[in-house]
Amino acid sequence: MKWLLSALLTGVVLLAGCTTTTTTTSQAAASGGGAEPDKLRVAKARLELAGLYLNRGQPGVALDEVKRALAAKPDMPEAYNLFGLIYGSLGDIPQAEASFQRALQLAPLDADSMHNYGWFLCQQRRWAESDAQFATALVQPQYRDPGRTLLAQGVCQARAGRWQDAERTLGRSFELDPTNPLTTYNLSDVLLHRGELQRARFYIARINSQPELVSAQSLWLAARIERRMGNVQGVQDFGRKLQERFPESNEVMLYERGRFDE
Repeated sequence: MKWLLSALLTGVVLLAGCTTTTTTTSQAAASGGGAEPDKLRVAKARLELAGLYLNRGQPGVALDEVKRALAAKPDMPEAYNLFGLIYGSLGDIPQAEASFQRALQLAPLDADSMHNYGWFLCQQRRWAESDAQFATALVQPQYRDPGRTLLAQGVCQARAGRWQDAERTLGRSFELDPTNPLTTYNLSDVLLHRGELQRARFYIARINSQPELVSAQSLWLAARIERRMGNVQGVQDFGRKLQERFPESNEVMLYERGRFDE
């Protein structure tokens, strides 16, 4: 599932991944924004900059911007949420966890913080705690993006070896957004692990039939599915496409060495 995991960890502002720094009006009000509009405006501007720097791979600069935001508005839960993401990217696990917990202390019903904390816990292999955070985020009545949380939860369930749960969760995410290639890819991967080969083939074909979505990972997954199905010609066809389009990829090395089960 490297394709999904790399996509989830490359950005703060989501296309379809796992982290977000969205600031909502209700959160601002909860932070007392109406009484201090100037300070809130400065803090929000700093947070936007921090998110941009984190997306660009500059966590140190992002950290400084969050500190400036908190200097203007010390009780801003969104800032601590972003702190958690930044410290997590820097490998400072205690600070990341403390930041997420502080964000939820300030805004106990903030689904975005629950989602990000859940993903952090998943990365720490704290499966049950991660699952609980995702589940709590999903039942928040004002939460507007359950598909991405179901995607993250399904990935974590798969990483924990809970294949049946992962299939069910990713299936729900797919129902909410059938155009999301990350969900589609991971659902296919889970179905391969479960031996549901025809269904796995169906889902990965949805990606590989769209040139703009094809990747070394999607072609490699298709080749692995065909091998499990005993379709030698199919394996060769996808292997050839892999070699032609992504000759320097790790997947080509795996294909040429016959390491289909890694």
